Amino acid sequence: MNNTKVLIEKIKEGIQEKKGKNIIIADLTSIEDTICKYFVICQGNSPSQVSAIVDSIREFTRKGADSKPFAIDGLRNAEWVAMDYSDVLVHVFLPETRDFYNLEHLWADAKLTQIPDLD
Repeated sequence: MNNTKVLIEKIKEGIQEKKGKNIIIADLTSIEDTICKYFVICQGNSPSQVSAIVDSIREFTRKGADSKPFAIDGLRNAEWVAMDYSDVLVHVFLPETRDFYNLEHLWADAKLTQIPDLD
């Protein structure tokens, strides 16, 4: 498995560890002039859960993929937190904020993979 795939797997595990829901992986590799190769989009039910998901992703990617985000933005109000791993951008939303920005629709020409929620 290449480094990007390992990173995405660890991001997914970090999200699932804190019961993040509705995980979508958007493969942007076939689209020209994008800012990254993949988006990972998910949601938490409260600002505290969004923050916990972000912390979990940081821990899983540090230990499992030897990777740290270059930047994290949005933690102050934790409605939408973006994590920049260069080739992978992670978006952790509150449900209403996710519905409003609708990134999946914005990147509808990308290959979207839905990850089933863990119960």
